[in-house]
Amino acid sequence: MNRTLYFNSEETSSCIQFGQAFSELLKNGRPPSSPLVFLCIGSDRATGDALGPLIGYKLSTSSRQDFTVYGTLASPVHAKNLHKIVEEIYATHQNPYLVAVDASLGTKAHIGYFTLGSGSLKPGSGVGKELLSVGDAHITGIVNMAGLFDRTLLQTTRLNTVMSLADRIFLGIRYGLHLFQKQNIPCLISSSVLY
Repeated sequence: MNRTLYFNSEETSSCIQFGQAFSELLKNGRPPSSPLVFLCIGSDRATGDALGPLIGYKLSTSSRQDFTVYGTLASPVHAKNLHKIVEEIYATHQNPYLVAVDASLGTKAHIGYFTLGSGSLKPGSGVGKELLSVGDAHITGIVNMAGLFDRTLLQTTRLNTVMSLADRIFLGIRYGLHLFQKQNIPCLISSSVLY
């Protein structure tokens, strides 16, 4: 997958479409021996920025144990600790396949959409922060419009938008992992949930 795919959270089929695309992304991009790690970026101190930690929380309480999660509501990964956590991931996991998850800002027409793409994302770019690019693949949820007052927009984002995106993305990931496992591709088992 060389492009970013967009999914509308209001469409009932979006979870299935996302899951199919996520399964294909893992099949084509993840080396068989690489442990799967989700890096869910954001903070629960701003509604719009809480998407990553919400998804991290949902993944960490999932019954699946074939991935590791960094970034939850209890232990978020944000601008102040991102570099340290990324170093820890690479020190702990040998050649991990890192999926970065974050909220993003976009056009008014794309609010409520979520995306999937290969390659890294640059967290904080929507609000003018210069942070480390992270991920072998990325998932974003467009929570509000980009504009002149981006930091204020994250503070005033509707919780309903964020929760709807978090639910859809989590279900899509879960379905994608189910499809991926059905293909009998070896998966390293890791039951740890960190940060």
